[in-house]
Amino acid sequence: MLISCLFVQIDEPCCIANTGCFFDGCLDDVVGECIFVDKVYDAATFNLQGLQAGNRVPFGTLPTSKCGPKSRIIRVRAIRAKKFFNPDNINDPRNLTITPTTTLSGAQFVTDENGDPVVVPGPAGLLQFLIFADTSECDEITRGTPIFGSQEILIRGTIAVEIDVDFIDNQGNTQTTTLRGRVPVNQTVTNFFELCMPSVFDSAFLPQFAEFCNIAFSPRLATQSISRDITFNPQTGEVLVNLIIALCITCEKKIKVPVQLCVLSTGFCEQNVSPRQICPDFPPLFPPQVNVPFIELREGELQ
Repeated sequence: MLISCLFVQIDEPCCIANTGCFFDGCLDDVVGECIFVDKVYDAATFNLQGLQAGNRVPFGTLPTSKCGPKSRIIRVRAIRAKKFFNPDNINDPRNLTITPTTTLSGAQFVTDENGDPVVVPGPAGLLQFLIFADTSECDEITRGTPIFGSQEILIRGTIAVEIDVDFIDNQGNTQTTTLRGRVPVNQTVTNFFELCMPSVFDSAFLPQFAEFCNIAFSPRLATQSISRDITFNPQTGEVLVNLIIALCITCEKKIKVPVQLCVLSTGFCEQNVSPRQICPDFPPLFPPQVNVPFIELREGELQ
């Protein structure tokens, strides 16, 4: 058995990505390519807001060896919040999820015989809904057909919160530590939108409706007062905190149809592979180009 190990010296805690795409500026290498992709016919982006209160949220304990009758929290340096996600269980109910539920007006979702919406996979496995409307009237003047919709965005799960605090220990010295807790979320925000839909008759494909959201958080103490919002037991080190967290949501909706595009290309992206000493050659990941410009280029290199 041959075991090959590659040891890489890590000099920096972060990294720089390499896509394998490089253009040397020579236009002789640029050719036209036909690619089959989804075209966005119309899109709309919305910013939505909500509030989540957290009352007497447990934030663990301060080190009991440093606590005592004279210990107390004197300052909050920073409060940070992010989505909670358990990579060991994607179905963990504590994982924060954003689920939009959409109702259309002027169009309808295509369903099967059981009344279930028909979906097709999109980027990253995102399910896209097929939609239908009678677009004949606007087709006659080569315009899109407006459709309207309303939605409820359900936000469920947990927000992970970190609080940097200064506290005086039982020796009278000022210490800094980070407290960590989780705030449960159960919020619903509503939204209305309008999109422009292309023809359903002048295409081999029905339009696809896609939507996705992301969320950020702006946390603060509920009344901006340490004495009112932070309950600290100096004997046990237990900390309870009252918080208000602003939910800052960005959602985008798209109507897409598969199309063919002619693009300028310099060929496939290829990574530089570290050589090995046993195998003289390795197989490629992609087949060679077979359109005329690339064939002529290869034939010229062989002459």
